[in-house]
Amino acid sequence: MGKEVAAVKIAAATVKNFIAHIYIGYGFSETDSALIAETLTDADLRGITSHGVQRLAMYDRKIRAKAIIPYNKWTVVKHTKSSLLVDANHTMGQLVSAFTMDHVVSKAQRHGISVGVVRHSNHFGAAGYYARMAAKAGLIGIVATNTNPLLVPPRANQPFLGSNPLAFAFPTQKAPFVFDAATSTVSLGKIEVLLKNNQSIPGEWAVNGDRQTQTDPQTVLDELARNRRIGGILPLGGQREANANYKGFGNSLIVECLTGILAQGSISADLGHKNHDISHFFLALDPELFGDPQEIEASLSDMLDRIRHLAHSGTNPIRVPGDREIQNVDCNLKNGVVIDQTTIDQANEIANRLGISDRLSGTPIKE
Repeated sequence: MGKEVAAVKIAAATVKNFIAHIYIGYGFSETDSALIAETLTDADLRGITSHGVQRLAMYDRKIRAKAIIPYNKWTVVKHTKSSLLVDANHTMGQLVSAFTMDHVVSKAQRHGISVGVVRHSNHFGAAGYYARMAAKAGLIGIVATNTNPLLVPPRANQPFLGSNPLAFAFPTQKAPFVFDAATSTVSLGKIEVLLKNNQSIPGEWAVNGDRQTQTDPQTVLDELARNRRIGGILPLGGQREANANYKGFGNSLIVECLTGILAQGSISADLGHKNHDISHFFLALDPELFGDPQEIEASLSDMLDRIRHLAHSGTNPIRVPGDREIQNVDCNLKNGVVIDQTTIDQANEIANRLGISDRLSGTPIKE
């Protein structure tokens, strides 16, 4: 594809303040706007650019289409001492998710384990944010969500499941161990980021309607936007069964069971276009049910360090999931988050339309 587009570095506090003002402009409260801004900026700080400020354009389309309704409030449909079923009533996914995980954590602290599911919601950002809410409270957190259909099952020609990410967080003696990833090869947001940077899709990430490998991000996005979607993103394992793609497919099905099925909402295949009914799953587990939490944390810390210090080839160190994100936070808090010019232009257009004086700008990154 063409030359990569320009990008700039902007202080994280500036980005967070800008996003908060955007959501106040939509009609969200200051408290809710600050939470949304926190989740999106947190993603950019961790280098998860697919789920940071670049998501403003997607949320803007959904708010304008009334798929996300700023003034709506969620309802607790059913609850027990260790469970929670919530109807999001089409509010912003981040808001109902933080509410649900907060209650799940509180119940788990009292009773050892708790599960919450949410239906009639929207995209909630990066799943790891909510899993880390549990870890910060000394608990194990597991979070999942279904999404609009984009994953093409093995041997199929059209998408049926979502990217269906799964996040896991476990407290250690330092920062929590966090694994947060789609059960597809990538999330749709990463395809959007490739397009914004004029980059081709690498490897076996996506296919067209004939199951031929697709490298053009615009074509993938266009085909997934059709009324009858064709092609899409592959499960972990890619094209061939020999690469165990059935495992990625199976993992995505498990997430579908825990979200759309358990919450009695829509499954991924029936989402999109005018049906906005994403479902989420949240679990918190207290390690104290099984022993001394400090000893358990020390054991996990030791295991992760043993992995990092294994004999290895090359000069690059061994990293476990989450190490890169922690390093990114340290670097980006100091130097600013990296945002491509296309995303900046989109964000500033939204601000202009909402009558907000803020504008995103930063220090150009030298090539």
